[in-house]
Amino acid sequence: MKIHEFEHGLKDRVAIVTGAAFGNGSAFCERLAEEGAIIVIADLADASETAEKVHQAGGRALTVKADCTKAEDVKALIDATLKEFGTIDILVHNVGMYDEAPLELITHEQWNTMMNINLTSLFLVTQAVLPTMKAKNFGRIVTLSSNTVWLGTPFLSHYAAAKMGVIGFTRSLASEIGKHGITINAITVGLTATQRPSDVRLSKTILEHILPEQAVHRPDEPEDIANLVAFLSLPASGIITGQTINVDGGAARH
Repeated sequence: MKIHEFEHGLKDRVAIVTGAAFGNGSAFCERLAEEGAIIVIADLADASETAEKVHQAGGRALTVKADCTKAEDVKALIDATLKEFGTIDILVHNVGMYDEAPLELITHEQWNTMMNINLTSLFLVTQAVLPTMKAKNFGRIVTLSSNTVWLGTPFLSHYAAAKMGVIGFTRSLASEIGKHGITINAITVGLTATQRPSDVRLSKTILEHILPEQAVHRPDEPEDIANLVAFLSLPASGIITGQTINVDGGAARH
């Protein structure tokens, strides 16, 4: 049974996916389009490849160039979506930044950049979509965090702090918006194929370290996460909110 065979499905639901020009975000767009959703692809980078994937999946796509850490860009994104499609049903906030450094070497500027990209962007985009979702008494919001918050991975204090902030934001907001028919859930992800280092030797070393620790001994793929994103976007998932679901092959047993 396909997801869209559940109650109402995603047919003609309008989904904004941020950070969607490539990688996991691109896979989210393609998967939602397969289930009938109309996709708004938001990214600073060229998103033409993602748009083509959406079209090949039989979906409709609008690409909007936006820096989600800037309120004016977020407003332009929302305005463009409403002008084109008249509504917003789903937000998948995939904008994020990853960096490694010992704490004593992290500058104040690097800390602020990490927080702005991973947290401020989430605040701005979520705040901007809520009026439309509240007006129609329906909405699905999916946020992306990291399994490093469970693993205590070294040299990621700034990254882990930001990604744990995503979880705190998700849990708190769920209590505010549930009465409006809006759910919000977080997904903590592991190191997927699109996030591995470009250096083949380094990538192999990381996988050799991670895979034996997983319950499922294969690398995580974007499609693994995209399937859960699609499920959490369904009308039928309306009883699930404020939750954090880990998708990493069991590297973290949360």
